[in-house]
Amino acid sequence: MIGTELPLFPLPVVLFPGTVQLLHIFEPRYREMLRDCLADDSRFGLTVVWPDRSPGLTPTPGDVGCRALIKSHHPLPDGRSNILTVGEERYVIKELVNRDRPYHVALVDYFHDDPATDPAITRLTQNVRTAFAKLTEMLGSEMASASAAELPGDPEALSFHVAAAVNTELSIKEEMLRLTSPGMRLERLLPLLHSLIAEADRRTRTRRVAKHNGKASQPPTLSAE
Repeated sequence: MIGTELPLFPLPVVLFPGTVQLLHIFEPRYREMLRDCLADDSRFGLTVVWPDRSPGLTPTPGDVGCRALIKSHHPLPDGRSNILTVGEERYVIKELVNRDRPYHVALVDYFHDDPATDPAITRLTQNVRTAFAKLTEMLGSEMASASAAELPGDPEALSFHVAAAVNTELSIKEEMLRLTSPGMRLERLLPLLHSLIAEADRRTRTRRVAKHNGKASQPPTLSAE
């Protein structure tokens, strides 16, 4: 079966191309995987798995993920490590292979976005940029690492950047990882951003009301003529 071999790190986490992910490596099998990767090309596959569907977080054919490049490695005295990775190409697992390793290795097929043909892509891109900028402003330090000023202008890169930054369900993030249309990802992101903006606005108003609870307001002052 034709495919490219890739060591796998299965997690309920979605890594998108061009985005960064900090990972903590502590299990002995993944410590060995990390050593092997660092001795080779510093790449492995971060595969999306569901804890309630995958006993032992075992990946299966058809699962998707994103190849991760290790940008920095910080070993700890007890053998654990913190690594910073950046997403590269997306892939789908074709077949698990046995390479006498304690970690999973698979044959994968890489896939990319289809050529953009949506005439509304420019409008969608601007709308998502505007909504994301508003959300980051409302949330302040909660999303400081995803500054709107650093947003890419390219629709594909923008959709991955925003999808990585927003706090939403694993199922939605996995869906966006599988989509091969930047326009479809942006269309999926826009209502999600609007929902998050509305929720942030409700929290702001609730905090404002709570701040004044129990405090008597000053009666209006009447001026004598």
